[in-house]
Amino acid sequence: MDKVVLKAEKRDVVGKQVKAMRREGKLPAVIYGRHLEPISITLDAHTAGLALSKLTSSSLVTIEVEGKEYASLVRERQRDYIKGVLTHIDFLAVDLNEKIRTRVRVILTGVSPAVKDYNGVLVQNLERLEIECFPGDLPERISVDMAALAQIGDSIRVRDLAISDKIRILADEDETIAVVTLTKEEAAPAVSAEGAEAAAPELSVERGKKEEEAKK
Repeated sequence: MDKVVLKAEKRDVVGKQVKAMRREGKLPAVIYGRHLEPISITLDAHTAGLALSKLTSSSLVTIEVEGKEYASLVRERQRDYIKGVLTHIDFLAVDLNEKIRTRVRVILTGVSPAVKDYNGVLVQNLERLEIECFPGDLPERISVDMAALAQIGDSIRVRDLAISDKIRILADEDETIAVVTLTKEEAAPAVSAEGAEAAAPELSVERGKKEEEAKK
């Protein structure tokens, strides 16, 4: 993905004045990090909204403040869900020369033959994986091809993932990412008509014995 750069200005406005700033088309944000004192900033709301809509929580974005660039990850997005607009962003500044640990979204791709041909049900057990790597090697997502799930009961585990050797997965390698199971109807034992008829007399006899004992 191309480098994403957002230009920002340092912000002194706080409290109620922030609302007025938002009405002017500005988006308040903060940059913080392990080796950085928090910096309050403002972004152009429209430009930032368009750029951030294409980024995941593991996408690097460069924030340019007064000529200095900060490689960052989006850590929190506050939103006005009625108006559908962003109201505040938290950016985590990272050192490109230090490894970081973060969670990356797992995306299921392709078609499972077990689902297509045998009416199986695909169950995703892991939606995010914790990984460790340098910020520059951070994947936006981890794609898992469902074509390997050919039969009912087939599964894909963490150890089956094919990823760059620059990325270390911190999850248990035996943990299941996705599995194909039977539908509820197929998994539940069906009761045949003969079975239902055979069960009825037994219940009747048992009931009759209890009634007879009650009369004695």
